[in-house]
Amino acid sequence: MFQVRIHGRGGQGVVAAAEILSMAAFAEGRHAQAFPSFGSERMGAPVVSFCRIDDRPIRTHEPVMEPDALVIQDVTLIHQVELFAGLSADAYVLINTSRSFDELGLGEFARRFHRDRLLTCPATELALEHLGRPLPNAVLLGGFAALTGQITLDAIGTAVRERFPGAVGDRNMAAAAAAFRFVTLEEEEMVHASTD
Repeated sequence: MFQVRIHGRGGQGVVAAAEILSMAAFAEGRHAQAFPSFGSERMGAPVVSFCRIDDRPIRTHEPVMEPDALVIQDVTLIHQVELFAGLSADAYVLINTSRSFDELGLGEFARRFHRDRLLTCPATELALEHLGRPLPNAVLLGGFAALTGQITLDAIGTAVRERFPGAVGDRNMAAAAAAFRFVTLEEEEMVHASTD
């Protein structure tokens, strides 16, 4: 089972991100579940959502305490919320920012993990470019697909277009594809840097 925890703020589509990810898994013939955890339900309040993906039926329904992947939609949560609890050294971490882990003050933290599984992606900027709105959720799912290989970009596209029909879905998918390309290029650069 592959477990994902998504952190963000109310109004950023954190719950929708987990739902779209589970729909993408269903589109690939896999089992999935998605559910949120709310504190105070208001715009801007911290929100967490969870998604599990497996090839077999999923029987557990507890919050994801030890995620295989962590997606952080709002970088301002980094020093406010216990985001990294339960992460193993093998976990994937994708953060919505154009800054590096060192610039975020997470350089020491990052050294405990596999460097090729930690990445930042300017999802808000890509969303503004393609959607005209700062909604990073679908964008980050494109980055998630490239980083983890757990789901295909085509499956993300199917789910995004089902959730957001018409032009809105097309624009969200264009933003997700841009994030997929961004992450793929970043990973290629890391490989080249490690072989030099």
